Amino acid sequence: MELLKQKIREVGVVISDDVIKLDAILNHAVDPVLTTAMGKEFARLFREERVTKVLTIESSGIPIAFATSQELNVPMVFARRKKSLNTDNTEMFSERVPSFTKGLVTDIMVSKEWLNEQDRILLIDDFIANGDAARGLIRIIRRSGAELVGVGIAVEKSFQAGGRTIRESGIRVESLAKIASLRQGQIEFE
Repeated sequence: MELLKQKIREVGVVISDDVIKLDAILNHAVDPVLTTAMGKEFARLFREERVTKVLTIESSGIPIAFATSQELNVPMVFARRKKSLNTDNTEMFSERVPSFTKGLVTDIMVSKEWLNEQDRILLIDDFIANGDAARGLIRIIRRSGAELVGVGIAVEKSFQAGGRTIRESGIRVESLAKIASLRQGQIEFE
């Protein structure tokens, strides 16, 4: 997706050979025009899959997943990272997942109320590096009995194994921008 690549070139800050900061468009602020365009593109890519729900993880995946669900006219559900007073008595699907950028392990949770055997789930997220969050959500989807129809990723760091290993497991993964390298502070796309 050229618009996304252009924005990454404009606002991306390379922190290291493994980390790019995209706070201006994905992780702290939201570019509504870009986010809407990403949602339309994911909807175009997955429209024939008869998606019944879009699933993401809080927090940076929510705007893109919302734009996608709006375009597909289906509900969006997001996995929580923390329990709240409202979730204490709720039955949850839960998985422990490491976060590449945060450097810690968290629990992700989805209420059993929001996923079931009739669902055809499209998983949407902002980034994929090692793929741990995506794999955690995939395990939750499988335990719910729902069918995963595909994974949509805004930015894939293809020099890390996440997207590749999920594809190798037979799951369709569509990434709007694939970063091949961040070496020497330069952003190189596939």
